[in-house]
Amino acid sequence: MARFLIVLGLAILVIGLLWPHLSRLGLGRLPGDIVIERENMTFYFPLVTCLLVSVLLSLIFWALNR
Repeated sequence: MARFLIVLGLAILVIGLLWPHLSRLGLGRLPGDIVIERENMTFYFPLVTCLLVSVLLSLIFWALNR
């Protein structure tokens, strides 16, 4: 459990440091992300982005557990 928490903390740190560069790649604005714009509000749900991040994290954790 301690190893998992350390790896998770490091992953969050790396993502946080790289966030300005990752936002230039279009992560969070992929086709399939749901955007509803009304006159006084905007609802945004990054569905495809969440699925992509989930697959990538699953592969990373699978590789670390091997």
